[in-house]
Amino acid sequence: MKPELREISNFFETEYPLNKDGLRELLSLFKIESFTKGTIILHAEDEEKELRFLNLGVLREYYATADKETNINFYTKPQFITDLSSFNNDQRTKKNQESLTDIELLVVAKKPFRELLKKYDCGKSFIDLSFQKLLKYKERLEYNRITKSPEELYEELFVYKPNWLEKVPQYHIASYLNITPETLSRIRKRIS
Repeated sequence: MKPELREISNFFETEYPLNKDGLRELLSLFKIESFTKGTIILHAEDEEKELRFLNLGVLREYYATADKETNINFYTKPQFITDLSSFNNDQRTKKNQESLTDIELLVVAKKPFRELLKKYDCGKSFIDLSFQKLLKYKERLEYNRITKSPEELYEELFVYKPNWLEKVPQYHIASYLNITPETLSRIRKRIS
């Protein structure tokens, strides 16, 4: 197996087991794409036409208006970064994604991916499990943002997302917490 496919292979073997032939065929569909820091990978109002797996690097996901960008997620480890709702429902996304470092993606087009899932009859479980995880994450995020203070949210990052604090610039963390960088600086001083 090619070294660049090791992470995605491990992901499928542990998260969404496929038969060996199905996994081998799926891995053969992925193409490697590299992007430099600051590249917009996904634009709001575009439709997801690819399944993308972050193999290396750091990426931010955010909403943008004419006045403001608000970070909603960071990807710092090998995982899928596709807006699954847009991808699965053939609709436009509301999200943007930007590389915060040079990144390497594994990419497969929607049509051959869907054909493979039908062929091996594993598509429904893959999509269902993906959406269950996504909904669980979004529900927890929504609850936390409504019920917790920015300081409590920052403290949770230490427990659940320490890699964000190591790899993501602090002004992006402030945006994620919906506070100013100065407020984040004061919180960090109080905590340390």
